[in-house]
Amino acid sequence: MKKQWIVSTFTLVLFLFGCAGGNDEIKDSQLSLLKTTNPPPLELNKEKETVASQVKKEVQQMKELYDVAVIVGEEDILVAYKVKHLYRIRMKKIEKNLKKTLEKKFPGENFSVSSDYKVFLEAVRLKEKLDEGKISKKEANKKLKKLIKLKDKQT
Repeated sequence: MKKQWIVSTFTLVLFLFGCAGGNDEIKDSQLSLLKTTNPPPLELNKEKETVASQVKKEVQQMKELYDVAVIVGEEDILVAYKVKHLYRIRMKKIEKNLKKTLEKKFPGENFSVSSDYKVFLEAVRLKEKLDEGKISKKEANKKLKKLIKLKDKQT
């Protein structure tokens, strides 16, 4: 009886692990909480293509941050980032300094800066949907505006 219980438990565990490994293609948005995804900047406005990469480089220079998502829309630039654990106590100050630095380096641009994980995750998902062709740039701009409104409600 004990042997039968051990064999059935082992079979069940083996079956569960076998079912879990079926999807080898894992998206960045699924891993973004666990590791650094470092998504490339997304330019929805062709006139500002070089701005996105410059903004990303500027933000990555901050020692307090470890992952950055930049989306350049028609009117706004969204910068979503993750703060290293040791610096989380100073998140408001980091956000204030980051916004001030970006506005100084890129005058005339309208920045929305957020350390909220939900905003970061949605920015990564938006990039994935655009890359997969599930949405157009026009729809992506609408979603970006909604994402900025979501960020503004939280502050």
